[in-house]
Amino acid sequence: MHWNIDPLFIKIGPFAIHWYGLFFVGGLLGGLYLFRKICKREGRDPDMADDLLLYLIVGILLGARLLHCFVYEPAFYLSHPMEIVKIWKGGLASHGGLIGALVALAIFSRKYRESFLWLLSRLSVVGAFFAVCVRIGNFFNSEILGKSSKLPWAVVFDRIDTLPRHPVQLYEAAAYLLILLLMYLLYEVLSKRASTLLLPGIFFFSIFSARFFLEFFKVRQADYTLPIALSVGQILSIPFILGGLLWILYALYILRKE
Repeated sequence: MHWNIDPLFIKIGPFAIHWYGLFFVGGLLGGLYLFRKICKREGRDPDMADDLLLYLIVGILLGARLLHCFVYEPAFYLSHPMEIVKIWKGGLASHGGLIGALVALAIFSRKYRESFLWLLSRLSVVGAFFAVCVRIGNFFNSEILGKSSKLPWAVVFDRIDTLPRHPVQLYEAAAYLLILLLMYLLYEVLSKRASTLLLPGIFFFSIFSARFFLEFFKVRQADYTLPIALSVGQILSIPFILGGLLWILYALYILRKE
């Protein structure tokens, strides 16, 4: 398969919309819709989702941009600090986006006096939807490339080179879609208390375990080489995997005591 989609969706004068931006916004709005449904189901004010979305957008963009700049390409951005604000040129790191979202969620929960744990657990149900959309956006952008492959479903990204590659963006999107279905199923079958305690840990563990495994199929993204066989993305995933596992074990311990 040859892939040569223009990353620009539409341009009218100075106004331009990129495919990645469409999927990014679509992921946020789709997640917002699902979160509002959960709020209505559990007797919470669904209108708070609109304010929460603004907090999350700022947190995700700031966290994703800063981590990309200072972890993946520190030499370039330290030498060209004004390039940090040029987010439209690309360069967002999902690990940083999640950290930024957690900070934004903590600020929101404190200001609006909502339970941080309840918000986090319910957003865990819909969070994978956003991840699915972002990875499809990466595919349209011909970025986050896979290693060369001779498999029949390998993709040639004509805008990059003539090398057939693993469509690792689609691998990740498929993995996150399965996690989305798993999270929603667990939300349906677990009690509210169990959902609140367990779902964040399951989300962190499953999302970043998938990310860790699929990193083996990607080309190097950082502008430097590590003295170990793991990539930067894998190293950043390990704390989330371990934290998620410990979270699950502790939640099960609490539930068993109750």
